[in-house]
Amino acid sequence: MPTSHETGGVGPGDAHFAVFPDCADAVAAARSFLRPEASTLAHPSGRPWLVGRWSDQEIVTAHAGRAAITVVGCCPVGPDELKGYAHRLRDLAELDALARRLTGSFHLIAALDGRLRVQGTASGLRLVFHAAVDGVQVAATSADVLAAAIGEEPDEERLAVRLLWPTPYPLSETSLWCGVTAVPAEDALIVAPDGRTARRSRWWTPPEPVRSLAESAPLVREALSEAVDARTSAGGVVSCDLSGGLDSTSVCFLAARSPAHVVASTWPGRDPADSDLYWAEKAAGFLPDIEHVIWDADESPLVYDDLLEIDDLIDEPTIGVMDRSRVLHHLPELGRRGSRLHLTGIGGDHVAWCSEAYYHRLLRTRPLLALRQLRGFRTLFHWPLGAMARTLADSRSYGQWLAHSSRQLREAMPPTVTGTLGWGAPPRLFDWITPEAAHVIGQALRDAAESAVPLHPDRGMHADLDQIRSGTRIVRQWDRMAARAGVPMASPFFDDRVIEACLAVNPAERVTPWAYKPLLTAAMRGIVPDVCLERTNKAQASMDASNGLRERRGDLMELWEDSCLAQLGLVDGRALTELARRPSTPGLRDAILYSTIACEVWLRSLSRNRQKVSRG
Repeated sequence: MPTSHETGGVGPGDAHFAVFPDCADAVAAARSFLRPEASTLAHPSGRPWLVGRWSDQEIVTAHAGRAAITVVGCCPVGPDELKGYAHRLRDLAELDALARRLTGSFHLIAALDGRLRVQGTASGLRLVFHAAVDGVQVAATSADVLAAAIGEEPDEERLAVRLLWPTPYPLSETSLWCGVTAVPAEDALIVAPDGRTARRSRWWTPPEPVRSLAESAPLVREALSEAVDARTSAGGVVSCDLSGGLDSTSVCFLAARSPAHVVASTWPGRDPADSDLYWAEKAAGFLPDIEHVIWDADESPLVYDDLLEIDDLIDEPTIGVMDRSRVLHHLPELGRRGSRLHLTGIGGDHVAWCSEAYYHRLLRTRPLLALRQLRGFRTLFHWPLGAMARTLADSRSYGQWLAHSSRQLREAMPPTVTGTLGWGAPPRLFDWITPEAAHVIGQALRDAAESAVPLHPDRGMHADLDQIRSGTRIVRQWDRMAARAGVPMASPFFDDRVIEACLAVNPAERVTPWAYKPLLTAAMRGIVPDVCLERTNKAQASMDASNGLRERRGDLMELWEDSCLAQLGLVDGRALTELARRPSTPGLRDAILYSTIACEVWLRSLSRNRQKVSRG
């Protein structure tokens, strides 16, 4: 049975692989993954260690004595340097320090005295899963590959949970297959020499957010510069988003300092009030050596475009399908202009800014400061005073909050301040979710609540980490789609070193009602011209979403008329079809359909690729 990746075709930059322990039984397990087109990296014994797909530019490996280390992805470490680390390795736990030192975004795999260690990134952009294949613990970078090897179908109850809007942690990070286990981003997987048992070892914890903005700005500048350099130092042609926003503008100016020739890409918005083009042209005026491509706004795909055509092979539902066409549309033309890699500013919103939920703690530790800032936020965001006060007074644990949420799934959406200052946006189910599905989902939330521990005791840090990991789960799938389209993407803001530098900043200085992204503005001063750092807003693309609902309602109706979710008894297909006929229905502008569409498109993609396998 071919793995799902191989049936769909892949483009350059889409490294994916399975990892095997150095034991006799693993040879048999590896046969499920071996294909004529697959690459194999062997243990010194000759048994397979890594089996999958990668390019020579994406892998560095070194052996020294009883140790071997491999890095797969974007990392500027050389083979000699890596061999030095392997030579000094006496305990797999020593790799914690190495993983926190290296620049880029990569998987780190090591073997020592028969024991195996596999880890991804703290950001969650590069994940690790494992499963018992013929009794041997096999790790992989995608859950669907392991599911195909053990012959499992997606679990309907786990799929039902993904219909929540939003799906809260930890349910958002669970594999869709019961026999496939997801390794948390902060953990490494350790497999015993006999390959029969596996455990997790924590390698990453977020920094304490105590550093001043003045002290942090040069550290953030250095981390982001190194992240961009890791992608551009080889030269050639790279393309960059240049929306005119602070995030993409920062990446574009950093890339323009490199040996690479930069093609800057700007999509003007359809909304006459959208000022992206004004700011993008202002920035490009300071970069005479770049090539600036401005696309026709009317040719830009809409939100909801091409949902019926999606056949990408992804290992979980993602709301990224809503913007898939918008993300990929320009990549073929950029490839024709020579681009070997497309850089985005995605992630800047997640790390250069931070959650206002930090003020839940600050109100108790620095009340005067917190009250002053909270007054400003309330004016800026029009928070209702009552809801704001109740949320700030709420002292429930994360598990208690999750359990309470399970009893409110059908209630109206609360004011946004409830999620902004609390543990997160309370999850909701909508009218088209069947009572049977709602019962299953509610029980799953209650079960999770019994042992749920937040990503961090501080609500602000929990919210930051949750938003980063939710974002990278979308970008992870976009990266795979982009590679298939022929031009791989990279988002330097989501590199672990950049995230760490940003998370270490005092939140009272990092998020304030009196300045827009003050950390990034301070970090980029001297690299980005001051006039380009003056922007205090960003485009919302709301017109592209509302137009998409109207112009693609025929596609949405077809999506629901033969719904896979309806066949499973999870949604009412007739209710969804009727909703598609009424694109101006209040509430749709709040993206309440997104999680349901994500699950439906994912099931259809699985079915479509299963048919390809049977025909092939």
